[in-house]
Amino acid sequence: MAPPTNRRPGFSKRAQYSIFASYLLGISGAIIGLLLLLVSFIDPLGFSALRTIGAETMAPVSRTLSNIGGATGSAGGEISAYFNAASKNAALQREVEQNRIEILEARALRQENERLKRLLKLDEEVPDSIAMARLISSTASSSRRIATLGVGSSSGLEIGQPVRSPEGLVGRILETGPTTARVLLVSDGKNVTPVQRASDSLPAFATGRGDGTVDIQPINIGTNPFKGGDLLITSGSGGLYSPGIPVAVVIRKTETGAIGRVLANPAKVSHAIVQPIFQAETVRQIDRDAVIGAEEETDE
Repeated sequence: MAPPTNRRPGFSKRAQYSIFASYLLGISGAIIGLLLLLVSFIDPLGFSALRTIGAETMAPVSRTLSNIGGATGSAGGEISAYFNAASKNAALQREVEQNRIEILEARALRQENERLKRLLKLDEEVPDSIAMARLISSTASSSRRIATLGVGSSSGLEIGQPVRSPEGLVGRILETGPTTARVLLVSDGKNVTPVQRASDSLPAFATGRGDGTVDIQPINIGTNPFKGGDLLITSGSGGLYSPGIPVAVVIRKTETGAIGRVLANPAKVSHAIVQPIFQAETVRQIDRDAVIGAEEETDE
């Protein structure tokens, strides 16, 4: 059952006093408002004075409320700015990361273009080059240092032909297939390359060590004229490699010779060209032991 809308205070003195006080305040407010209205009509100057007194009286309260409102608004603005700054910071970080990736891609593309330009220039300088191709892969952990070239016998490749890049000598053709060829790298332990020092044509032999370096031994036993920084190039001896191809640079001396770092690192060389044998009539059989050794290593 719904409660009655007209509730009486009953015998409660407090309720009766509350109702009486509310009536009294309401009537008093109405009387004061009426008096102020009459004063505003009868004595406008006096009403203006009363209004000024009221404004001065309420000024501290209004000022305090205004400061509280301003502080609250400022705090809300700072909080909003904080979250907006965090959001903008995250967006900027994403943009910076994207720009960094694009810069790295552009740098890699520029380096690749520079390699191709140098390779094209090298191809122009070597008019008798047989083919130009990409190095597909190279051994990294095997004791044999062999790479795969992306052209084969269908492009005119034969066993023994030198392979070089703009950086220097890569190696020589070890085996050929119709569309691929295996390259015995300069750093292979079975590869012996006749070299000479570029500064004075001092003859020597460079033998691969299997770790990207070569062991350099002078032909004149008992002398060790090498020093760090010496550039070694092919000498043309043996009739295989044409003279003047960069091979290695000396990084340290040994008791009998020196250790050189191979310039044409297959891990960094992307493309290479194949040249004909320097003196084909003097080269009839090219290191068949190296071929057999490579096959045995592959079987293992």
